[in-house]
Amino acid sequence: MAIKLHTPLTDDQLKDLKPGDNVEITGTIYTGRDAAHKRFVELLEQGKELPIDVKGSVMYYVGPAPAKGDRPIGSAGPTTSYRMDPFTPQLLDLGLKGMIGKGKRDQAVKDSIVKNGAVYFAAIGGAAAVIAKSVKTAEIVCYEDLGAEAVRKLYVEDFPCTVVVDTKGNDLYQTGRKEYLDWKNTK
Repeated sequence: MAIKLHTPLTDDQLKDLKPGDNVEITGTIYTGRDAAHKRFVELLEQGKELPIDVKGSVMYYVGPAPAKGDRPIGSAGPTTSYRMDPFTPQLLDLGLKGMIGKGKRDQAVKDSIVKNGAVYFAAIGGAAAVIAKSVKTAEIVCYEDLGAEAVRKLYVEDFPCTVVVDTKGNDLYQTGRKEYLDWKNTK
C-alpha cells in the first residue's frame, strides 16, 4: 500500500519514510532539468530570486512529450538525476523537499538531503504514459525557450514513486544491493 503525501511537503511527512517505500504524491510539483537548474543557480549567484518558490516543493526531472488530445501533458518519464547534482544542494538549502528522477545521486547531494530533511524519489523509467495519467494540469511558468525542458507547474494526483534516499541518507541503491547479495549468499 502506497503512502499518501501532499504538497507542500513537510518535515513531519518525510521523517519516517524509508528507502523502498512506495508513495503517491498529490498537489503541485514543478518540472525542471539541467538547463533550468543551471539558470536557477545563476540567478542565486546574482542575488536574485527564483521564478518559483521551492520551499516545501517537489522538483520532477522530466522533459515531457507534447500533450495529445485533451490531456494536459504527454508521456512524462523521469530523466537521469545526476545531471542536476551540481545545482541541487543550493535548491535544497532554499527549502526544496523532494526530487523525482531516476538513478544515483552523488554524495554531496545525499549530504544536503540529510542536512535539509529532504527526500529523493524515483519514478519508473518506461512508465511515462502511466505517470502522465496522474498529471491533471500543466502550465509553463518559466524558461519557455527551453521547449520540452521549460519549467512547468503540474498538479498531480497520486503520482507514483519510490523513496530512494530518505531524510537520514539511507540509499536504496546501496541497501537494496546489500539485501540482494545477502539473500543470494544464503542460497
